[in-house]
Amino acid sequence: MTSQRLNDVVSRAFSRRTVLGAAGAGLLASKGFGGVANAYAQATPVSAIPMSGEEVPELAAFDAAMLGLVSKWGLQGAQLSVGYEGRLVLSRGYGYADTEAEVTVQRDSRFRIASVSKTITTVGILRLLDAQKLALTDKVFPMLNLEPPANAPTDPRLAEITVEELLVHSGGWDLPQSGDPQSPPLFEVISNTFALTAPPKPEDVIRFMLGNYLDFDPGTQSIYSNFGFNVLGRVIEHLSGQTYEAFSQEQVLAPAGAMAMQLGKTKLEDRAEKEVTYYQPSEFPATVPSVFPGEPFAPLAYGGFFLETMDAHGGWISDTDDLIRFVTAIDGQRGTALLQPATVEQMLTAPRPKNGWYNGMANTKEANGLGWVVQPGPTGVTQWGHTGSLGGSNSAFVLRSDNGMSIAFATNTLPFDFIGYFAALIGNLTDIGYAITSWPTHDLFEDAS
Repeated sequence: MTSQRLNDVVSRAFSRRTVLGAAGAGLLASKGFGGVANAYAQATPVSAIPMSGEEVPELAAFDAAMLGLVSKWGLQGAQLSVGYEGRLVLSRGYGYADTEAEVTVQRDSRFRIASVSKTITTVGILRLLDAQKLALTDKVFPMLNLEPPANAPTDPRLAEITVEELLVHSGGWDLPQSGDPQSPPLFEVISNTFALTAPPKPEDVIRFMLGNYLDFDPGTQSIYSNFGFNVLGRVIEHLSGQTYEAFSQEQVLAPAGAMAMQLGKTKLEDRAEKEVTYYQPSEFPATVPSVFPGEPFAPLAYGGFFLETMDAHGGWISDTDDLIRFVTAIDGQRGTALLQPATVEQMLTAPRPKNGWYNGMANTKEANGLGWVVQPGPTGVTQWGHTGSLGGSNSAFVLRSDNGMSIAFATNTLPFDFIGYFAALIGNLTDIGYAITSWPTHDLFEDAS
């Protein structure tokens, strides 16, 4: 099946070709889903779903909700962690990390977190801001000084794009109009442009885009952009003198105590220790054209995209305990704050231009925030979070609320109706959290230390 034919299949499957972006990662709208094996076609009985982790009777409503969601949506495995005022009060696994081998999800099982990775990149950039190594008004492409393809046209507006504009998805790229260069089919075009014998690296993608015109004036709209966070990853490398992964681990994750996070790999045989297996819904083709030269077809989760090039916008793996460690360390709710108070305030209050098309969790209403999507919660409190999903692979979500609550979940399946799935999952979990009036006083972080 050619990329165009596969695109046609996906286009017929969804009401609009750009729908995959609405799950939170904005990835592979032109390629559809795939995976290593089909997820359950029918709902799994709740009684057949194994659970791991310590039961917390006061928070049993979270377990009931997760079991119901795993059953209804045919999820193979899921993980949930809940924090309150910096303490970890719930950490549970549901279902299977590897269905065929009957390996259940544990607290330390690791999942791809897709676009939740953007929050790590955001905090990395803001750490450099606190260290006075950059300003939000700095212009990114003159800083990086990368060369476009030979004889390519140049758009003078590229030289004016700032760090802040990338953080609020307003760099000038319109995914539904021009496609996502971080994924096929543009990915193949980049390989051909530079005569590459391996999938494009992040710098190859940027060089290619320097030879393309912007879709709108920077700063005038906010349209979700994976590519913009690729660029921010290269800014981190340029200013720190380290690889993006090394800087993020040393300057962001290690200070937060999030030691289980690392960048993931594409191929099944390269998956990390304790990383789950990924499963696709049965509605999609079993294999898709591979990004690896000489490998015509592959499951989407293991060759339909190149995770290594997605590092700064979608490449991390983690367990949900570490997501809670990370999100509660940013402002010092737990431990030493990663960012200065004024920087946290700026991160949460920075205005975004008017939404165009899809813009992460801000799809249905306006939002603020650098990297994070900051909106009023259902009880009027402010909440900030980010979703993530990769077709044929996974979903993830992390949220902080001004009432002290933090929630993180991850799964190794992304359902066909992922818009309905995300709405149900996030809505159910946050409603339960906001209804709690007396939180447990224990701290499972201490138990794990």
